[in-house]
Amino acid sequence: MSKALVLFSGGTDSTTCLALAVEKYGSENVIALSVSYGQKHSRELLSAKKITEYYRVQHIEIDVSKIFENSDCSLLTSSEKEIPKESYAEQLKSTDGMPVSTYVPFRNGLFLSVSASVALANDCHVIYYGIHGDDSAGSAYPDCSQEFNEAINKAIFLGSGKQLSVIAPFVGMKKADVIKTGIALNVPYELTWSCYEGNDKPCGLCGTCRDRIEAFKKNGLTDPLMKGGQNDEK
Repeated sequence: MSKALVLFSGGTDSTTCLALAVEKYGSENVIALSVSYGQKHSRELLSAKKITEYYRVQHIEIDVSKIFENSDCSLLTSSEKEIPKESYAEQLKSTDGMPVSTYVPFRNGLFLSVSASVALANDCHVIYYGIHGDDSAGSAYPDCSQEFNEAINKAIFLGSGKQLSVIAPFVGMKKADVIKTGIALNVPYELTWSCYEGNDKPCGLCGTCRDRIEAFKKNGLTDPLMKGGQNDEK
């Protein structure tokens, strides 16, 4: 039986990916890989742990924070920048088409390369990751684009001796469609975490919170983490 590795953050998209992999391969044949990269909070990693326990899959955590210690990305402990509380479209107006301040330098390239090594060492033949059509947000996150996905998939396939491929099942979909897929799979979205802040409740205002809230709304639902009066102003 083939095995799959899922690059797993504990957010909505990677959790939906995990559910797809478990459905196809069985929990005993799925490994979830989470990466600590020097982010300002550990809330998403706590969610990742709860979700992997829910699905009963092997969970591996790797720390690559040393790589980003000189980065000024606003998500990282190395930066004193405030995390923007506006949509990606608004943020791009002030970047002249360059990535936004929450872009971690070549993060997906690094994470997928690490995933390839871990996958091969654990006899996995496929890597799943959860980028979707909204993720690149224009030029906000260039390592989430269709072009990047095709290039990294080819590089990993060739570099692994044609043993390993990368699957991005949502790359041509909107986030609302990802949530729709997850609803059909009974994904426990109440266990997930997407917010760039690490508080008890999501801020509701950062770029990823806004996208998440809107995706649930388009499915006629309220984000389960936003229930109970938390600010979800758009």
